[in-house]
Amino acid sequence: MGIEMIEVVKNEEVMIEDARKVFLIEEQGLAAVRERIGEEFVQAVDILFHCPSRVVITGIGKSGIIGQKISATLNSTGTPSFFLHPVEAMHGDLGMVMDTDVVIAISYSGGTLELNSLLVSLQKRGVKIIAMTGGLQSILAEAADLVLDIGVPMEACPLGLAPTASTTATLAMGDALAIVLLQKKQFRASDFRKNHPGGSLGERLKVRVSEVMLTGSAVPLVDGEEPAARAVEVLNEKNLGAVLVMGAGEKILGIVTDGDVRRSVALGRALSRLTAAEIMTADPVAIDGSMLAADALSIMQSHEITVLPIVREGGELAGILHLHDLLGKGEFRFLV
Repeated sequence: MGIEMIEVVKNEEVMIEDARKVFLIEEQGLAAVRERIGEEFVQAVDILFHCPSRVVITGIGKSGIIGQKISATLNSTGTPSFFLHPVEAMHGDLGMVMDTDVVIAISYSGGTLELNSLLVSLQKRGVKIIAMTGGLQSILAEAADLVLDIGVPMEACPLGLAPTASTTATLAMGDALAIVLLQKKQFRASDFRKNHPGGSLGERLKVRVSEVMLTGSAVPLVDGEEPAARAVEVLNEKNLGAVLVMGAGEKILGIVTDGDVRRSVALGRALSRLTAAEIMTADPVAIDGSMLAADALSIMQSHEITVLPIVREGGELAGILHLHDLLGKGEFRFLV
């Protein structure tokens, strides 16, 4: 290997190591913020949950960009929100803010001049202010009704100039608020679909189950009297994580999942001596093919399952639906 090639290899190794350090520093920042989540977060969720109007996100620079993403996530998960640029707010856009709104003000230092200039006007309107900041003794923190601490041990930028770990932590805090709010509001997949009529996920979720389910030879099936080992073979062949166990008249007796097989093995049961019916979960959750895909997804979420048998009115098997058919692993297909 020549000297030039050695230098190239060394440079590549340095770049890879530098990249890994960035990930490590950002992971450590997220871990630090995660460990501090406590009562203030619960109070913030409660304030946002009871907000009668909109959640206004404001910030400038990189914080403003993160704020726009947080606002978009809140909107799509059932919490009306908009982003307010601090400078534009002081030149007329403040008129968009109502006294029933809640403001989330983002500034890592808490000393951003343009943002802090807006605080007095917001306080006069009587809006509640939630601060996302690492500056717990800052002007922003003192003006806020509640402070969410997003302080990180260090930034990944070796110059200490570009916000990196801090913006990642801010984004994660915003996601945490949105998801906990989603759960508290019992926001469903069908609600998400209504907010995404033009998106690919929205397209998947607004169709009928019969349009996306697997049918015919694609459905993993075994007879209840077949050996359990055969069920394992079909599990591996079809790669859906489940096999339907069938009885007379195309009726479903049960389902064998990867988990059922693991539990049987853990209990010391010899699969070679058992039938599929002896290791199955009986009477699995099943749905009708006319149901909306969005509702099927809600059922999967509530039962914590990834596969749903599809049955006809008389209970006969019509097909099978996998979570991937809803969320789009690979190419999304319509059956014709």
